[in-house]
Amino acid sequence: MTKVLVDANVILDIFLDDPEWAEWSEFTLEKLNQDSTLCINQIIFTEISIGFSQIKHLESAVSAAGFKILEFSHETLFLAGKAFLEYRKRGGTRIHPLPDFYIGAQAAVLNLDLVTRDVSRYRSYFPAVKLISP
Repeated sequence: MTKVLVDANVILDIFLDDPEWAEWSEFTLEKLNQDSTLCINQIIFTEISIGFSQIKHLESAVSAAGFKILEFSHETLFLAGKAFLEYRKRGGTRIHPLPDFYIGAQAAVLNLDLVTRDVSRYRSYFPAVKLISP
């Protein structure tokens, strides 16, 4: 069974019942879940926590949705740092790596498809990652 990394925006669409995107996100994840394992990582876990008032509710929702939580390898963290360096060379003003760099690097290192609605940064810094987006 293949693994697919799911970005926080897609999960929050469903958990928060986004009027514009919940239907697309739910349909896409249901379709992918038929022959893939849906995955998140610590950064995505952190980002989706904004939709919950208590950790037990977040953990329950993640478990009920069947998400597998992936750990970061040193290779992933190294690549995220290199992507951040490229961002800075291109004129980026942030002083710390952005969450998308960790997410994109993990998808690249593990050769995972990435489900997201935020494609621009991933396309710019991780062009080899296959994006599943609207």
